[in-house]
Amino acid sequence: AVELLTSGGDRRRLDALQALGSELGLPLVAAGDVHMHARSRRALQDVLTATRLGTPVERAGFALFPNGERSLRPLARLADLYPPELIAATLEIAARCAFSLEELRYEYPREIVPDGHTPASWLRHLTEQGRRQRWPAGAPAAVERMVAHELELIEELRYEAYFLTVHDIVSYARSRGILCQGRGSAANSAVCFCLGITEVDPARMSLLFERFISRERNEPPDIDVDFEHERREEVIQYLYTRYGRDRAALTATVITYRTRSALRDVGKALGFSLDEIERASGNLQWWDSQAALAERLQEVGLDPSTRRVQQWLELTRTLVGFPRHLSQHTGGFVLSRGALCRMVPIENANMPDRSVIQWDKDDLDALGLLKVDVLALGMLTALRKAMDFIGKWRGQPFDLPSIPREDPACYEMMCRADTIGVFQIESRAQMSMLPRLKPRQFYDLVVEVALVRPGPIQGGMVHPYLRRRQGLEPIDYPRGLQAALKRTLGVPIFQEQVMQIAMIAAGFTAGEADDLRRSMAAWRRKGDVHKFKERIKAGMRANQYSPEFAEQICQQIEGFGSYGFPESHAASFALLVYASAWIKCHEPAAFLAGLLNAQPLGFYSPSQLVQDARRHGVEVRPPDVMCSTWDCSLEPGQAPSAPAVRLGLRLLAGLSPDVAQRIVTARQQAPFTDVDDLARRADLDQRTLRALAAGDALMSLSGHRRQQVWEASALHRAPPLLREAPVAEAPLALHAAPEGEEIVFDYASQGLTLRRHPLALLRPQLSEQRLLSAGELHDFPNGRLARACGIVTVRQQPGTASGVVFVTLEDETGTVNVIVWPALKERQRRELVHSRLLAVYGVWQREGEVRHLVAHRLRDLTPLLGRLSTHSRDFH
Repeated sequence: AVELLTSGGDRRRLDALQALGSELGLPLVAAGDVHMHARSRRALQDVLTATRLGTPVERAGFALFPNGERSLRPLARLADLYPPELIAATLEIAARCAFSLEELRYEYPREIVPDGHTPASWLRHLTEQGRRQRWPAGAPAAVERMVAHELELIEELRYEAYFLTVHDIVSYARSRGILCQGRGSAANSAVCFCLGITEVDPARMSLLFERFISRERNEPPDIDVDFEHERREEVIQYLYTRYGRDRAALTATVITYRTRSALRDVGKALGFSLDEIERASGNLQWWDSQAALAERLQEVGLDPSTRRVQQWLELTRTLVGFPRHLSQHTGGFVLSRGALCRMVPIENANMPDRSVIQWDKDDLDALGLLKVDVLALGMLTALRKAMDFIGKWRGQPFDLPSIPREDPACYEMMCRADTIGVFQIESRAQMSMLPRLKPRQFYDLVVEVALVRPGPIQGGMVHPYLRRRQGLEPIDYPRGLQAALKRTLGVPIFQEQVMQIAMIAAGFTAGEADDLRRSMAAWRRKGDVHKFKERIKAGMRANQYSPEFAEQICQQIEGFGSYGFPESHAASFALLVYASAWIKCHEPAAFLAGLLNAQPLGFYSPSQLVQDARRHGVEVRPPDVMCSTWDCSLEPGQAPSAPAVRLGLRLLAGLSPDVAQRIVTARQQAPFTDVDDLARRADLDQRTLRALAAGDALMSLSGHRRQQVWEASALHRAPPLLREAPVAEAPLALHAAPEGEEIVFDYASQGLTLRRHPLALLRPQLSEQRLLSAGELHDFPNGRLARACGIVTVRQQPGTASGVVFVTLEDETGTVNVIVWPALKERQRRELVHSRLLAVYGVWQREGEVRHLVAHRLRDLTPLLGRLSTHSRDFH
């Protein structure tokens, strides 16, 4: 390969290579060592090189290219540089490269079919077995027809091995007591329900199998299965053990640059100081557009008019969207009959005992490789732990089937939007929707889960559905579409309904309808999807639907361009919504303990979860070395029928599970007599003792926190000679700290306090400024001017909110939901983004159970918090 890059020695290099080629009898070929598509990208190439090497551009030296010749150069330019015979050799080689991806043939693993069976016969056997377990008295006739139809299509397309593979994985997880559930389009399958992969009962739902598999699509189905996030690694290692590291690997995913990461890497490459980079990136929020970059940098003291900063901005904007690194997919597994490396390059992952394919998951879809999604879901972990607590407390096993169906008290709780910690319906938007939708049965939860999504919101489907549900407008069904729309009052909410409309009204086949569904996400971006729009209109005209109605349907489909939920997916999630809501309603102590032991997950911090539980009457006790384990646990409470939650040592900063286990093991042998006894028998060093004291976990041994810290600081690890015979020393008694200091230490160590809320101490000062508490605002009249103050716990700007930011403030009586309009967001950006204690002046709006404060002015009162450490969770 001859690369002539005008670096000063091209003629000499060409002569030497020609001589060498002549001597060895090897032909020469023209090559370009191309690294960029255009010369203008040379600066970006230098930045990426410096980033790869971890050094500024100015220190990269000869690692950088001397010019921009390693780009795609014009043919005329190449003709001037290379002898004609070298270019001819390049064209000859290119003509001989005729490889096609279709040459790669994938074969399913054999292990999942026992001797004496074919994949088809074994799948039929397992399906029939599962059907008898699901319906001991016999399945409904409609279900029988669905199962027969699905098995026929699965056999025709030869997908039996895929279903058997997923069934094998789920069976292993259940044999180990790992909670799991299939979701996504697979929940449209009655066969998946019979196999125990999904839990959506086809007798209760309107399923559309073509959303999952179709003849026209001719690609493998995609079954997503959620497992407990703490135990998913057991399932992953089972797959590696069963199939071998040479035949099983995780899919990769390409991580691309976003604005903040691009700003950081380009800043480092250009030699900006770490302080400048931190100030610039820290002032950038998720809602900021690239156009606002210059303004954000100017706000932190950087001058956008200087050439250096201009280059920083220009290269950052260019880099956004570029691949940054290859990462593991969240759980996509590829399994094969033979060695995977014959089809796709694989490499070791950073985590031990894992292999990763170097291709993105979309490449696998194009090739038709079997991909099984082994996903992690924190709520499954929380539910299992909560159900274990319930079973132990009641003295008998308790699992998901033990939860009573359609419990009125549970639905009443959801109607009040009392759903902190409940799966899927705990966000601000969902809690605002619940009192309006007023769910009273399971299908209402299916709609609730799907309704608060960009698709229905942008498609204008939310308000018509709510008005019809509340009886404010009549329910009407366009001719012939009642079967598709009756369950949602004539308003299309789910992807399956859009497909059904296309099939009924526009004459689409099932496969064409699925192509439409797959194109929804690209409706606005790709020109070829307009053929669907015209096809829909033409089909509806042919079936005598009005042009106005056809246009309306097209507009609604456009609403699904961002994100429309499949009904099957919503139904799978709704099962977990109901389960978590029932446990919160009837077993709040077990619910809290389960959530705390499954952290991190959800919208809310442990502090907010604990406060909510205490407002519901749950007794919560502090971590204590005399009774706490690593996890939070239940113990007899003051009321005989209601357990108390004992916080676990896991909440203490600086403590590890093995330290907690040593404490528990030593305590089981004999109770600790003092801190010295604890340190000796549990083999604790001074750093660990100080962490326990800072978390107030030595109270039973030392009293108040100052005394704990004093004793922990005084105790050094004794030499072996003194460990069995401690030195007796007279204790020094200290005065207890003021409550405010105790609360500051609680937040620093545990992230929460069981003492009074910090704002209870500040209430006299806040009342002087006529700042109301959440409790005082609760019954405040609609439309009145109001002012409130609280610790910022959540900031959220959904993509469908048109620039509106939703803020949640917390005080000693509850929470206040704040709406910040875009104009105020820009005008008082600093207060909105950086305040930890925020005062809001505005108008109180109240409609039924939906309450919020529309902000007109913001004040940052963070200095009042002093040394108190608080953190908000900020979401897109």
